[in-house]
Amino acid sequence: MFSGRHALNLDAKGRLTVPTRHREKLNASCGGRVVLTQHPMDNCLVVYPEPQWLAIADQVAALTDADPKVRGLKRRFLGQAVEMELDGAGRVLIPAELREQVGLDKKAMLVGILHRFELWAEDAWEAEQSQLDMAGAMPESVQSLAF
Repeated sequence: MFSGRHALNLDAKGRLTVPTRHREKLNASCGGRVVLTQHPMDNCLVVYPEPQWLAIADQVAALTDADPKVRGLKRRFLGQAVEMELDGAGRVLIPAELREQVGLDKKAMLVGILHRFELWAEDAWEAEQSQLDMAGAMPESVQSLAF
């Protein structure tokens, strides 16, 4: 399980050093093998440990292609997925095409979302957070939770 947020820098080659506490979990759970792709709804990338990726990819692949929106989802989420492995220094290369799609340059925010990470360009993360009003208009599905 991954949680917390980390302000990180990509190096000149587009590599991101995964924080040590997450690196250890990734190495233990999936041998450091991850899958990166564009988030289907937000302007960020998602990073899945390989076992979690396989489970969600199977669910998405099982959806019918009869709906054009589903085909678009598959192209964005499955079609752009890249399998990667953490190197010996705990870094993962973020492909240039994916970086460009979400405006990720040097400064990044890595956010743990339990079974995956979201990887945001720092300015996009700040804009997203400034628009987020947690007190107002919460979906009904979460209103019964006791925070």
